[in-house]
Amino acid sequence: MIALLAGSASALLIAFVGTPLFIRLLVNKSYGQFIRDDGPTAHHTKRGTPTMGGAVIVGAVLLAYFTTHLVMSMAGTSTGPTVSGLLLLMVMTGMGIVGFFDDYIKISKQRSLGLSAPAKIAGQTLVGIIFAVLALQFPNAQGRTPASTAVSFIRDTPIDFAFAGTLLGAILFVLWSNLIITAATNGVNLADGLDGLAAGAAILVFGAYMLMGIWQSNQSCGSPRVPGNVCYEVRDPLDLALIAGAMCGALVGFLWWNTSPAKIFMGDTGSLAIGGAIAGFAILSRTQLLLVIMAGLFVMITLSVIIQVGYFKLTGGKRVFKMAPLQHHFELKGWQEVTVVVRFWILAGLFVAVALGIFYAEWVVG
Repeated sequence: MIALLAGSASALLIAFVGTPLFIRLLVNKSYGQFIRDDGPTAHHTKRGTPTMGGAVIVGAVLLAYFTTHLVMSMAGTSTGPTVSGLLLLMVMTGMGIVGFFDDYIKISKQRSLGLSAPAKIAGQTLVGIIFAVLALQFPNAQGRTPASTAVSFIRDTPIDFAFAGTLLGAILFVLWSNLIITAATNGVNLADGLDGLAAGAAILVFGAYMLMGIWQSNQSCGSPRVPGNVCYEVRDPLDLALIAGAMCGALVGFLWWNTSPAKIFMGDTGSLAIGGAIAGFAILSRTQLLLVIMAGLFVMITLSVIIQVGYFKLTGGKRVFKMAPLQHHFELKGWQEVTVVVRFWILAGLFVAVALGIFYAEWVVG
């Protein structure tokens, strides 16, 4: 628990202090955001605001995680980083790198579009495949790998991709993992359209994963005080909780500067990294389907885009919303940006509360 608090606090401090320094660097290099011409007109005033702030978030989490483990190892209270923790950091950083290239192209080419869709998908897919393949390796002394081929909700369900053999199971798991990762990264990316919206909602999600990791650690299978029918087969849950806490801290430190009026945007560097981390938590904590509820705000925003595009094509140009993603619809209805953000934070909190309630209720009933 001391490590968790230390990791969270250090990530917050690093992001809080590092963000204004990064803003100064970006301003000196004239690395500013370009705004969509077809977006809300109120957003045109944001043109030139420094972007790529997600690099601070990723850097703060990495530095806090490894520093915490180093200090705790020197104190003799930690054995160092775990496989699950390193895999989660890998998918977060890998997606952040894809986002960084996207942001850099936008800045260097002075346009609102970065990587082409095929290039971005290829980058996300490569990171997702490497993560999924490695997640099925490295069994510990109890034979647990960071992930399993079973579909999970609160824990692994009887639905197992390995129904016809290990190889087929691995292939299906890789495809399933990439679906989760792609959905999560794009969901956060679509939500990152208003000052502080994505960062604030993500803090709530990571806070929930931190609590779940602590609970799973205390109720881990193999513990003599935990009945077998309600224990968790999650590998390294406390280390996952440490990263979740570090994510919360880094995002809080960043949000101080990202809240309206934003001094910096996280860019695709941040949104893809956050989405990758959320997907990684869902896979490694064996709560894949619970993610649909946990990240309900991001799901809702993504669905608004799917509905808008689908209806537009089917009806030859008609729209369901004034604009998609959903947050811009309410802007065009006259809501102030801060009002939209705070109300969407409330919705994100409600989704997270329901997910945590289901998680705990399943344990009680079980």
